[in-house]
Amino acid sequence: MKQRPIVTLDGPAGAGKSTVSRAVAQRLGYVLLDTGALYRCVALAVEQTGAHAADESSVSAVAERLASDAAIELAGSSVLLRGQDVSRAIRVQSVGELASRISALPAVRAALLDLQRSFGASGGIVAEGRDVGTVVFPDAEAKFYLTASTEVRARRRHQELSERGESTTLEAVWREVVERDERDSHRAIAPLRQPEDARLIDCSSLSVDEVVARIVARVREIEDPLRDGAAPG
Repeated sequence: MKQRPIVTLDGPAGAGKSTVSRAVAQRLGYVLLDTGALYRCVALAVEQTGAHAADESSVSAVAERLASDAAIELAGSSVLLRGQDVSRAIRVQSVGELASRISALPAVRAALLDLQRSFGASGGIVAEGRDVGTVVFPDAEAKFYLTASTEVRARRRHQELSERGESTTLEAVWREVVERDERDSHRAIAPLRQPEDARLIDCSSLSVDEVVARIVARVREIEDPLRDGAAPG
């Protein structure tokens, strides 16, 4: 029996999941599972191999090969693709947009599903993504859904890209956020939605520290009964 819970953080792009999940994992001493990084690795590999992004069979073959070769590693805050640190390369906007498109492909999701679940076999992980609480870890003990207004999310994303030196406009980023919300929410496989048993946190007017504190406090409440062998309340 797990003595530490699986913590899931779902939500739309720009809600602050990556920043919050890193801080929560650090505070709790848990392993961080950034599921979005896995899909971004597939997208980067598609670009590197020259596979046509619109060719579902080619893209799926890339994902299946990466999964079977265990070619993606999460090492602390670094992401390795076939031994190479691609932490920065997978965060550029073009890779993120491609990752959003290919994540809707059933074969790609199937290829990465077992890989994701293997990280949570013993508990003590913080998993963030768009379907971690609904599909990847439906029985997770601590589920949260982070959201924020479109305007806030677009501003955060624009600032993030600007700090990385990428040239874009707030208007372009706002359109990309809206399009991504539509794509993620209406895809046929594992659409973005709030798990019924997840705690909703609107991050629009909350600081990162405030969001982290709420999540950590709830996880601590769940940890005690797990250690005692009881079901968390």
